[in-house]
Amino acid sequence: MGGRRFAVLLCADDDSDYMKSAYGGYFGLFKEMLAEEGESWDVFRASRGDLPDESQVESIDGFVITGSCSDAHGYDPWILGLIGLLRTLDASKKKVLGICFGAQIMGRALGGKVGRAKSWDIGLRSIQFSAASKLSESLNLPSSIPVIECHRDEVKELPTEAVIVAKSDKARIEAFTYGKHFMGIQGHPEYTQDILRHLIDRLLQRELITGSYAEELRANLGACEPDRESWKSLCLSFLKG
Repeated sequence: MGGRRFAVLLCADDDSDYMKSAYGGYFGLFKEMLAEEGESWDVFRASRGDLPDESQVESIDGFVITGSCSDAHGYDPWILGLIGLLRTLDASKKKVLGICFGAQIMGRALGGKVGRAKSWDIGLRSIQFSAASKLSESLNLPSSIPVIECHRDEVKELPTEAVIVAKSDKARIEAFTYGKHFMGIQGHPEYTQDILRHLIDRLLQRELITGSYAEELRANLGACEPDRESWKSLCLSFLKG
């Protein structure tokens, strides 16, 4: 018998030349962080309407839903299709890890509310895990873990069955779980400062942020890196536990 099978649902636009050459695209980035020997990893371009069909869903053990420049509160056909898929995955209790947009669309699919935050959140931020969640404690991780953030939407409300497991001084919901099969993380465990600098340039080129704000962000980055190993441990424990 073959090993376990996982899938990344890419919700971003096409990979930039930089991401392709440096990391093998966003799929390569997630695969490098999460894949282990003996597993197979597939990729679906969700933002193009490419989603796994019923037979594929049945054969896949876990899913990762990525970030996106699109609004999780939007009504594009592919977004509505992804919401439908998430409800199917929930009904079948498939493991799903949602990152940034992925967390937001997960919250929406479960019946929560998603919308614009008061402002962009871009940069390194310290995330505090709730003592009640036991997540960081069970893995012997710090109770506060730095992660790179890059978003202007956020999960504003979750259904009562969901559990908020982490917060920050910027957002009340930085991470949440729903049952034992869904986990949403607002930040980007997969990002490095190198990637964030590239994204700041991309956001500026698209006129999504101003030149003065981009300069401020670059100046405030400093030398501190996110704790990617702790986040990797957390993501692996959830997705494959």
